[in-house]
Amino acid sequence: MMINLGTIFLQASGGGGAINFLFLGAMFVIFYFFLIRPQAKKQKQQRNFEAELEKGTEVVTASGIYGKINKIEGEIITLEIANKIFIRVTKNSISKEMTEGTTTAK
Repeated sequence: MMINLGTIFLQASGGGGAINFLFLGAMFVIFYFFLIRPQAKKQKQQRNFEAELEKGTEVVTASGIYGKINKIEGEIITLEIANKIFIRVTKNSISKEMTEGTTTAK
């Protein structure tokens, strides 16, 4: 007599399938609200920030270089980091704005 293992596992599980499905759904909701949604929101804010950059804005790069935007050419930004000293960086390397009113002085 041959016993089918699939039938044994189905009989042993009982009614726990619905609870497991609800648990899996709850885990997805938790991941969405605590991981996926905040990251998407942060990316949207960064894209909006990059789109609003303009000449004369004081910014800091992701690597910590402070400078004033001198020229914007597509995805390349020329920063003036000292008097007549310029560097070129990509637009997505600009981390945040450092102009007056957006920084908090202590």
